[in-house]
Amino acid sequence: MNALKFYTHSEEETIALGELIAHQLPLKAAVLLIGNLGAGKTTLAKGLAAGRGAASHDEVSSPTYTLIHEYGADVYHIDLYRLDEARQVANLGLDEIFDRDALVVVEWGERFPELMPEDRFEIRLTPTDENTREIEITRYTR
Repeated sequence: MNALKFYTHSEEETIALGELIAHQLPLKAAVLLIGNLGAGKTTLAKGLAAGRGAASHDEVSSPTYTLIHEYGADVYHIDLYRLDEARQVANLGLDEIFDRDALVVVEWGERFPELMPEDRFEIRLTPTDENTREIEITRYTR
């Protein structure tokens, strides 16, 4: 489990990194975005969706209240921040979504590790100052 580490210095650089990452991911991939509020998770998700050609970065927004946004036929953006119990998450039908040939981006997925696929990418975003983000990518496999 080697981690790749990147630094971005603006919202535009974080989006561009997301686009680059999207091109490197397999067609079917679960990606957990991990970081505190304001760390840049949704900003990176904008780049991931744009990199897959599923939506422009202007079309991607946080699914905090709707929980799941679907972009095109093959990108799902899920936000589990407002859910407190694993049974609430289980009722979303994530198993079915994870089984699709799609990029599934999950914000706050680390709160429910038992419900996340064993094969996944975890991207940890850590602000180091007002504009800079440390972005660390780790792949987990069975």
